[in-house]
Amino acid sequence: MTDDATAEYLQELVAEVEESLSSEAPFSQEVFTRLILERLEEAGHLDATFPLYQEGRVRSAAYRIDGYAYDEERARLDLFTTIYSGDLPASKLPAADVTKALERALRFASACVDGLASQLEPANTDASDLARLIENEAASLSAIRIILLTDGVVGKITPPTEWRGKPLEFEAYDIVRLFRVLGQGETRADIALDLVSLSGRALSCLHVPAQNGEYDAYLAVLPGDVLSQVYERYGVRLLELNVRAFLGLQGRKSVNAELRRTIADQPAMFLAFNNGIVATVDDLDVVANDTGGLEIRSLKGLQIVNGGQTTASLHRARRKDNLKLDQVLVPVKIIKVGGADLSEMVSSISRAANRQNTVQLADFSANDPFHQQIETLANTMWLDDGKGRWFYERARGSYLAAEQKAAFRKTDQKSFRQQTPKQRRLSKLDVARYLGAWSGLPDKVCLGGQKNFQGFMQRLKDEPPPPPDQAWYKRLIAIAVLYRAAEKKISSMKFPAYGAQITAYVVAGLSHRSGGRVDFERLWSKQTVSPELEQMIADWAPKLDAVMRSSAGQKNPSEWFKKADCWKEIQTQLPAFTDPLPPELSFEKTDAGGGRGTMLPSAGEHSVADYERIAHCMLIPSSVWMEVAERGQKTGTVHWKVAGICRTLAGYAAGGWERKPSPKQAKPALEAVLAAKRAGLVDAGLEVQETVPDQP
Repeated sequence: MTDDATAEYLQELVAEVEESLSSEAPFSQEVFTRLILERLEEAGHLDATFPLYQEGRVRSAAYRIDGYAYDEERARLDLFTTIYSGDLPASKLPAADVTKALERALRFASACVDGLASQLEPANTDASDLARLIENEAASLSAIRIILLTDGVVGKITPPTEWRGKPLEFEAYDIVRLFRVLGQGETRADIALDLVSLSGRALSCLHVPAQNGEYDAYLAVLPGDVLSQVYERYGVRLLELNVRAFLGLQGRKSVNAELRRTIADQPAMFLAFNNGIVATVDDLDVVANDTGGLEIRSLKGLQIVNGGQTTASLHRARRKDNLKLDQVLVPVKIIKVGGADLSEMVSSISRAANRQNTVQLADFSANDPFHQQIETLANTMWLDDGKGRWFYERARGSYLAAEQKAAFRKTDQKSFRQQTPKQRRLSKLDVARYLGAWSGLPDKVCLGGQKNFQGFMQRLKDEPPPPPDQAWYKRLIAIAVLYRAAEKKISSMKFPAYGAQITAYVVAGLSHRSGGRVDFERLWSKQTVSPELEQMIADWAPKLDAVMRSSAGQKNPSEWFKKADCWKEIQTQLPAFTDPLPPELSFEKTDAGGGRGTMLPSAGEHSVADYERIAHCMLIPSSVWMEVAERGQKTGTVHWKVAGICRTLAGYAAGGWERKPSPKQAKPALEAVLAAKRAGLVDAGLEVQETVPDQP
C-alpha cells in the first residue's frame, strides 16, 4: 500500500511509539496520538492541541475523541480521533471504520451541546471542561473539524457538510500524508485554492513574465472576504514562510489597529491605504478571458511571505468584530518561483518589502543566527561524561535526516543513537516553552507551541539578547532537564485535567520563588533532578492545581490559564519553601542578577529565609524602592550603598521582576524599607515583614 520510504517511516514511527510506552503512558494509541499532535503542531498544521481520550455512550450511541484544539481567535474547534494498529506494513482502512471513527467524534460534540458536561464525573476533568467549553461556545463557532489520525491508509473521506448550521469538515492524516508532512517536510503541497468556488469568479491579473528564469509575477486584487476565508481555513500554515508573528491590535500606534479603523470606517479605501500582500505559489492555473486578459482560477502551495498582519487583521475584523468585508479589496503580488531558491527568495522579499515594522534577523525562524548558534553549541558541547550530547533540531526533520545519514553504516547508526538518543532531542518549540516558563511567562506557554514560539521570537526581536555562549547553553539544558522532570512527575500523578498547564505554572513558580537561581551546573552534570526536588514538584503540583482552578472562578480554565492576569494572581499564592531544601536550591551562583553569567558556585548557600526575603522584595513596588533610596539616603536613615541596592531593585520592579534580587541584596534592602517605614519616610500602611533570621 505504501512506497519504501513511507514504509520505512512507518517502521520508525511504530518503534518510537513502543519505546515511549511507560507506566505513565501504557497505551500505544495514546502515545501515537501525543507524538503526532506534537509534530503536526511543530510543523504548523495544528496549533494548541491537547491529547484527551474520552469515550462513553449517549443513549444507545457511542462517542469517542482522542484530543482537541480550540482556536479562540478563529472560533474554530478541532476534534481528533485515532485509529492505531502498529501493523507493518500499513493496510488500507475499511471505509466503514473511517466513517465510524469520524461519526463517534462528531457525536461527542453533539452530546456536549446537549449537556454532557453535567453527566461526566468527576466534574473537574479535561473532558468535562471541554464539554462545557463546547456547550458555551457552540453558537459562536465559525467551523468544526473532525480529524482522523492513523498509521493506516485512508481512501476517500466524507466531503464537507454542516453541523448545527456550522461548516463541518472531515480530514485525515494517514501514514502517507504523515510521511509527506513530517517525514519529507512538505507542508505547502496541500494548500490548494479554487478561487472560482471561493469568490464566484476567477481573479483578473496582470502577468509580468520572468526576465531571467527565476520567477514569474502576477499582480491582482483579492477580495478581503476571500482572504479572510483562506486564513480561516489554513491559519498559521498559510504564513509558514512569513518571518513575523501576528502582532495584535493593542495600542493606539499599532499598525493593526490602523488597519481595523480603515476596515470599520473606510472599507472602500482599503486598496488605496494598504500595501497589500506578497505571496509565493508552487503553481497556478491561469487562463485567457473573453476580453483578451488573463485570469487566475486556482493557486497551489500558497504562502503569504509579506502581509501576515493584513491577513490576520482582516480575519479578526470579520470574525471577532463582525465587520463586513464586501467593500475591502487587497492588492496582491503573486510570485511563482522558477529557478530561484524559494527560501532565499522569501528572505529577500521579507527584507525588501516589509515596511510595516522593521524586520530584524531574529524574525527568520530556523535560519535566524540565534538558532544557528544554539545548533553549533549542541553539536560541539558534550556532556561531562564525554559520551553524549543533546541534539538541537533547528530545522524540522533534521534529527530524522541525521539519523538516516548515520544509518548508512551500522556502527555509525548505533553511535548516533547512543550519543543523541531521542529523549535528548530539543526542538525550537521546546526552547521557547522551557525558557518561557522559566522566565515567568507560563501564560504564554499555555497558548500552545506555535503561538508561544511566535511570541518568543517577537521578544527576541524587541530585546535582542547577547549571542548564546557555553554558559547560556548549559543553563538552557539544565532548565530542559528540570522541565522534563516536572512533566514526567506531574504526568505520573494522573491529574484529571490540565497536566501541561500545571507543569508550566509549577516550573514558573519554582523560578519565581527561587529568584531564578538553581544549581544549573548540577542539573547539567547529572542530567536529572534530585529526589528532593522531584518530591518538591510532587508537593507543589496539587497545591498549584487548586490555586489555578480557584483563580479561574466561572471562566473556562484552559482559556484563563493563557492570560497574564492569571499568572499575576497565582504568583502571589505560590507555596512556600521548607527545610531541608533540595540541593538544586540550597546553592548560590555568583551571578547576582540571576542572568546569563557564570555557572560556578560561590561560598554561600541559599536558605529558606533567603527565598522568603526575595519573595517579599518582589511584593514591594518600584515607587517604594525609589522613595526608600532617595529619602532614606537624604536623611541618613539608609546607607548610600544600601540606597544603591534599593535603586537597583526599583529597576527590577519596573521591569516586571525579569531580574530578581539576590539574597545579598534582599536582606539589607528589606532592612532599609523597615527603617524607612519606622522613620515615617514611606507609607505607614506598607506591610514589611521583620527581617527573617538566618538559620543556624
